[in-house]
Amino acid sequence: MNHQDHLRSLSIGPKTLFSNLDPDTLEQHSLSKDMAVRTSHGALALNTGKFTGRSPEDRFIVKDALTQDSVWWGPMNKPFDPEKFQQLKKRVCNYLNGKDVYVRDAYAGAHSSYRMNIRVINEYPWSNQFAYNMFLRPSEAELENFEYEWTVINAPGFLANPELDGTRQENFAILDFTDKTILIGGTGYTGEIKKGIFSALNFILPFQKDVLSMHCSANVGKDGDTAIFFGLSGTGKTTLSADPLRRLIGDDEHGWCSDDTIFNFEGGCYAKVIDLSAEKEPDIFNAIKPHAILENVVLDESGSVDFGNSSITQNTRVSYPIHHIKNIQPNSLASNPKNIFFLTADAYGVLPPISKLTPAQAAYHFISGYTAKVAGTEEGVTEPKAVFSACFGAPFMPLHPTAYADMLAEKMKAADTNVWLINTGWSGGSYGVGNRMKLSYTRAMITAAMNGHLDEVSYTEHPLFGLAMPNAVPGVPTSLLNPVSTWKSEEEYEATAQLLARKFIENFKEFADQASDEVRSAAPRVYSNAR
Repeated sequence: MNHQDHLRSLSIGPKTLFSNLDPDTLEQHSLSKDMAVRTSHGALALNTGKFTGRSPEDRFIVKDALTQDSVWWGPMNKPFDPEKFQQLKKRVCNYLNGKDVYVRDAYAGAHSSYRMNIRVINEYPWSNQFAYNMFLRPSEAELENFEYEWTVINAPGFLANPELDGTRQENFAILDFTDKTILIGGTGYTGEIKKGIFSALNFILPFQKDVLSMHCSANVGKDGDTAIFFGLSGTGKTTLSADPLRRLIGDDEHGWCSDDTIFNFEGGCYAKVIDLSAEKEPDIFNAIKPHAILENVVLDESGSVDFGNSSITQNTRVSYPIHHIKNIQPNSLASNPKNIFFLTADAYGVLPPISKLTPAQAAYHFISGYTAKVAGTEEGVTEPKAVFSACFGAPFMPLHPTAYADMLAEKMKAADTNVWLINTGWSGGSYGVGNRMKLSYTRAMITAAMNGHLDEVSYTEHPLFGLAMPNAVPGVPTSLLNPVSTWKSEEEYEATAQLLARKFIENFKEFADQASDEVRSAAPRVYSNAR
């Protein structure tokens, strides 16, 4: 169905329909509408409005015959009434009547067997350019006979009426797996678009196609060895996968299928740029040029970006097509991973900077999905705050976390994959006392793991978490490898480690009934209060 007929079927009568515009034209539309400015880098800079990040409490899934017994309902997957969805969809489409409407055809999934064709309908030109940047771009020949499967309707200016529409507040992001539609309104934050499609794939691929969907980045070495990186925001997932000595497969979302292939879902990158520098992250820095979109950054009078300025938000972002990175993997495909890295920014300063996990520990830490926020990043946060997000992406996972963990365990076993826990956070004390692990040391540890240098060294077991800590890593001071030795007080370290261990155990109670005895046995050991 062509764009005009599709909009007509939705009862959208646009003022002007703009179909599959190229990024240069979209940039001109955003500039002429005073929605963006050109920076000294050549990229556009814009403000997404009230919302500078996702709003997980306002994400819903339509509960119907397809989803009622398969979705893991709860705080992350809130049910939405099918009739209310159709009513709201009509209201959003009516809102778009008489407005300029931007439509783009794209797809997700670099593997031809698991490709999802997407049609994105946007109110704003820069939202449509974001879709161009982030999804895979069909060729001209493919566009001629393009058949969409899923539709994204994105209207940031539409504000819901909670009493009428069944939403929590004026903004919303709702998935309907039967209607194959994602409805987004009341928020200009572009990440809702990409995470909506990711959430859809996280249901469809594992549940219907036996493909493990993963919130991870991935790269491949010159010898074809694949590495994947799981981690929540701020742990270094995008930074560490953008390695100048390895080819980038993708920075955020991937599938692992039965033909022993890792494939990228996306055609672009969406990186945090707070404190970005050319020295620390040259690939991301150099990707900021025409066709890239900077979100919620602060500019000086000359149009230069102050990357250290977080006065609008800590979550400053840039989106760009993956070809802005020079060193990328052709076709965004690679073979089974040789190494998997779980990244955590432990603000408690408890976890080792690198440790090797057993299969049971890998499943336990994957289901836990731990990192920590530091004091001052959120109002009321005055000390480190443990954050657990199952599968390192709970807000996007419609199935129960053990479903993804079981698939990961099976694939790791079949591929004989090494799994490592990497602490990119603090050493020598908690946040405010200790110091953040140097990026150069983290890179050296990851390189040593990938090169096989850690296969020959001896290990020490962490007494509380049971983690195997290497006793030597090339290029890293030995004194950093066992965290207790970096603290001034062993007693303070043990008390803090006990505190974090209990947080792990408390968090895992939610999943314990569906986890195996072996996985449950990988929990940290805690001492009695009498000790």
